[in-house]
Amino acid sequence: MKFAVIHGPNLNFTGIREPGVYGRRTLEDINETIAAYAKTKDVLVSFFQSNLEGELINHLQQCYFDQVDGIILNPGALTHYSYALHDAIRSISIPTVEVHLSNIHQRETFRHTSVTAAACLGQLCGFGETGYLLAIDALLTHIGPKNA
Repeated sequence: MKFAVIHGPNLNFTGIREPGVYGRRTLEDINETIAAYAKTKDVLVSFFQSNLEGELINHLQQCYFDQVDGIILNPGALTHYSYALHDAIRSISIPTVEVHLSNIHQRETFRHTSVTAAACLGQLCGFGETGYLLAIDALLTHIGPKNA
């Protein structure tokens, strides 16, 4: 089983940017935790981060050609206005779980709306990095055994 973890804008500054909101661990630390957990589930996981919307769309489309089984996406602030990301998720037809480190529904009003969540299998927010691990479990449950 192959999953892609895609991190959007400013997540490269995790551990630096607003540690009270996003935590003190770096994105590299978080990715290591995700990779270790995925290994226990026999999931091969790849990681990608970009601050650019177009690069995120290109990577989502590449996941289609790479025959990725599931995607875990933290679109960052693009969550709230990127219909292009929404359309890209829909176009590839790969089960996708949206993840946010913080609870976007307890923050500024503009963060309460996600235009990307409607294209996803579901959304996990407010669980910190554990949300990524929960997303792995959710995808595995949704997809079921490979070639079943």
